[in-house]
Amino acid sequence: MLISKRALTSTVGIKYLVAVSGAILVTFVFFHMLGNLQIYLGPDALNTYAALIKSTGGLLWAARLGLLLALAVHVWGIASLSLRNRAARARPYRVKRPLLSTFASRHMLFTGVVLLAFATYHLMHFTVGVTHPEHFTLYDSQGRHDVYSMVVLGFREPAVALSYVAAMVLLGLHLGHGVGSAFRSAGLSGPRLRSTFEGLGRLLAVLVVAGNISIPMACLLGLLQPYNEVF
Repeated sequence: MLISKRALTSTVGIKYLVAVSGAILVTFVFFHMLGNLQIYLGPDALNTYAALIKSTGGLLWAARLGLLLALAVHVWGIASLSLRNRAARARPYRVKRPLLSTFASRHMLFTGVVLLAFATYHLMHFTVGVTHPEHFTLYDSQGRHDVYSMVVLGFREPAVALSYVAAMVLLGLHLGHGVGSAFRSAGLSGPRLRSTFEGLGRLLAVLVVAGNISIPMACLLGLLQPYNEVF
């Protein structure tokens, strides 16, 4: 039975869309981080991993488009829920004093929009080569695209490295609140379950942020050196 448009655009339906799209994105973010951490194994390990992914051809771009769609749906859903919450209040708060909400929960729309912009830049940087085309002409001894050097050289620039760090901090805030919220949307909201899922969200956020931030910082501090140099 097809789900009606009315059901999907109801408040409950939008919450489910946000939860499902968020689950897709969280899964990708976690495994993407694990793949990227192969940079610490050296150029051959990361370039082999990158070549394997690239060899999937059309499936790779289908996955990328699917992820962008999931991200767009996720941001749209958060924006829709935020607007509905505002419309539900007859008058705005004269003095707003958050009691139970956190910074992350109050700014999910902001972090979502920023992360959407970051994802676009990330594709332009490391996937399409628009922002640093000189790094896309680098190849290793086996004739493969030298992704290792591309990453290291890209993160040698302080503005690039620090912008990634800032984006990862926002991602951590988003994940820390979003994981627990997604399970509540699925009806798993008992006191014990809520505490468990909120803890899981915070743990996942710490792991993802720490793993992803370590790479640009290692490059910026010179702990990782490129296989190729751009002169």
